[in-house]
Formats: sequence, C-alpha cells, structure tokens
Amino acid sequence: MFIAMNRFKVAIGSEKEFEQVWFTREINLHKEPGFISFQMLRGPVRDDHVLYSSHTLWNSVADFEAWTKSESFRKSHSGAGSSKKLTLGHPEFEGFEVIQDVQSDGTARILDAAE
Repeated sequence: MFIAMNRFKVAIGSEKEFEQVWFTREINLHKEPGFISFQMLRGPVRDDHVLYSSHTLWNSVADFEAWTKSESFRKSHSGAGSSKKLTLGHPEFEGFEVIQDVQSDGTARILDAAE
C-alpha cells in the first residue's frame, strides 16, 4: 500500500473558502484502479496559517503514479491555481509505503514493497 499526502498552509481567515474548494470539486478518485480512500485533514492552527493535509491510500506506488499521469488527475487539478491565494506557498507532497497494517479487528500484517 502507498499513502500520498499533500500538506497545505492555509492563510488565517481563508479556512472556510479553502474547505469549500475541496467540498465542491468533482471527485473521480473512486474510478481509479488501485484507489482505496481519501481524507482531507484539518490540523493545528499556527500564527499565520492552519495546516491541512489531503491523504490518499492506494494499493501500490504504481497505482498512484498511474493516476498522476491520467486524464482524471489533470481534470481533478485543473482548478488548483485558483486556491493559491488561500495558501502560503505550494503544497508539500509526502509519499509513504505502508510497511505494517493493523485493522480494528486486531489483525496485523507486515507488508513488503512487492504488495
């Protein structure tokens, strides 16, 4: 599994507008091979911004990379420039391979890069 995250520093006072951009955008991720889930996270308040993070879970790095090269990706990000005034700088991308997975029923798996 692979987790892709983008961290956004949203200017104080722009939080609701930033959230509306996400809440009203067209969602196509569920149509993509290997997509598992998406979450938008609101984090701590700092002096000049509120930290947000988008979080997607994929079956593999390859599935995520295929999505980034797809028409669906281009459509999903076509309006991204309009929210720049709401954020301090560009989003910061972070990607993580999942090496252990623990479920609510107590099952745990150690994953290798081949999964």
